[in-house]
Formats: sequence, C-alpha cells, structure tokens
Amino acid sequence: MSDWLVTTVISDVHHSASARSLRLALPDEVEARPGQHIDIRLTAEDGYSTARTYSLSDARETRTLEVTVERAWDGEVSPYLVDMVEVGEPLEVTRPHGGWFTWDSSDPSPVQLIGGGSGLVPLISMIRCREVFAPQTPFSLIYSLRSPDRLLFDDDLRQLTEHRRLPIHLAYTRTAPPDSSRPAGRLSTEELAEFSIAPERDPTVYICGPNQFVEHCAAAIIAAGHAPERVRTERFG
Repeated sequence: MSDWLVTTVISDVHHSASARSLRLALPDEVEARPGQHIDIRLTAEDGYSTARTYSLSDARETRTLEVTVERAWDGEVSPYLVDMVEVGEPLEVTRPHGGWFTWDSSDPSPVQLIGGGSGLVPLISMIRCREVFAPQTPFSLIYSLRSPDRLLFDDDLRQLTEHRRLPIHLAYTRTAPPDSSRPAGRLSTEELAEFSIAPERDPTVYICGPNQFVEHCAAAIIAAGHAPERVRTERFG
C-alpha cells in the first residue's frame, strides 16, 4: 500500500514486558471496523524501510486508532514499537484494511471469540465496539495464554467480568495462577465445546492466534457442531 498517513503516538499502555498498546492520532478522520489491521512502516536514516501488519485493538474513534504489539524475538519492527518509540513521536501507517475477519455491530447474531496469545488483540477491538454500539449482542470469550505475566488487557477483562458483560474463560497453557481451578494445559476439544456458545444458537465464531492454535480450535468448534461457514479465522506465525 502506498497511501501512508503520518500519525502521532499520543499515549501508550504496557501490558507486559513484551507487549504494548500505542494510541495514534490521525491527520484526518478514518473509519475502521473491529477486526481490521494497519501496516506500520519504519524508515532508517540510510533510507532502508520495512513495514509490518498489526491488528487494531480499538476502532471506536475516527481521529485515533490503537494497535497492540507483542515483541517478536526476530522482529525488525516490533522491538522498536514495544521498547523504543516514545509518546509524541510520529509513525507512518496505512489506512485500516481487511474485510473478512471483521464484526458488524448491526448484526444481532451471537459472537463467540477464541484467542490465543496476542490473537486477543482484534477480538478486544470487537468487544470494545460491542460495548458502545451493540451492548445487547451476546458475546463470549475463550482466551488461551501461556502464563499470568502474558495477560493482555487485564483491566478490560476484569471490568467485563465484574459487570457480567460476557462470559470469559481463561486457559493458561504453561503456568496457571495459584487461585485458578483449572490446571495449566492446552485447550481441549471438550473444553472448547463446553465453554463456547451452543451451535444451535448459530453464533459467528472468530478464532485468532498462532497457526496450530487456530487449526486446533477451528477443528474442535466444527466437530462440536458449528457450521464451517460461520467460523472465521485469522492466524500468524
């Protein structure tokens, strides 16, 4: 894409040692849909440039966007975004793009969200938009992560739980918190069927995360009786 916008980092949130949200002020109004992403381009002093794609974690406003980035150990862009860029600095980005893995707030159908690791990012964008534009639409979230120190959007999830806005099932795969009744381990087929919205309610299912996670969850959800055409996936890695 050649339509680059110069934005300004106006605030940030550190979720963990390896993940950070950046709120970007836009030069003009931009319409974004929850589930879309943008490309961010970095250019070195010698003219070398590289770009990577990041999902939006907040698409509620037209003059700002938020992206959430998890540092990749071999990344060219993510280490700078997580560790170095400061509030007040400019970033070059594209306009939001992507149309398949998006949620339309005018659709009253139930929504089942399944995220693995940083795959929660586009799903939290859907949840945030739902809270503003369609608060009565049934939502449910299954979130798989390695350990408590990798938890993203802790404040959002806590408030959603406290106010009983949607069922949230957390599955820790490596280390579970001491007060967890669920032992650490991979999400099972039976667990996905138990904690997801029943297939007879015909939900739209959004699954995002690493390749193997998405393949496993999609197969489990379809085996549980969900129609394949109602399952949307986005994967990385």
